[in-house]
Amino acid sequence: MADTSVNDTVNDLKTTVNEVGTELSKTIDNGDVSAKAGDAKQAIKDGANKYTAQATDKVRTFAEDGKARASGALEQVAQLLTDAAGQVDEKLGSQYGGYARSAADSVSGFADQVKAKDIDELFDDARELVRKSPAIAVGAAAAIGFVVARLVQSGVDANSKV
Repeated sequence: MADTSVNDTVNDLKTTVNEVGTELSKTIDNGDVSAKAGDAKQAIKDGANKYTAQATDKVRTFAEDGKARASGALEQVAQLLTDAAGQVDEKLGSQYGGYARSAADSVSGFADQVKAKDIDELFDDARELVRKSPAIAVGAAAAIGFVVARLVQSGVDANSKV
């Protein structure tokens, strides 16, 4: 779906550029270059503004979808930790089970915070984190990249076996 909407936007942009080019060539053929140059310049600006707005809307939609998925995944992790806490109680003792419950509560609280915040607030928080702790941001990006690479590799391996 995302590829289709991006391709549609690119095709619309190509069409607009072609229309502007056609109009510009007509203007040059008519010899009225200075009068029509301003019109062509404005048409290009309008087209660029239109596609910038469309791209922003698409990014916002993808970000909202990602936010929903991330908060759902965090809730699942919190539930797994809660479920595992009982087993930890039995095998290692209630103190360690308490740690698991505490971790589950923290993850659940973080999931709630992610749900409650607007996309712009999340971006602002991320920018602030990078400004305050660039080393943590780089480390987190590397860790996320590693996890994503592993997930992609496991998907490729699973597809090659089928």
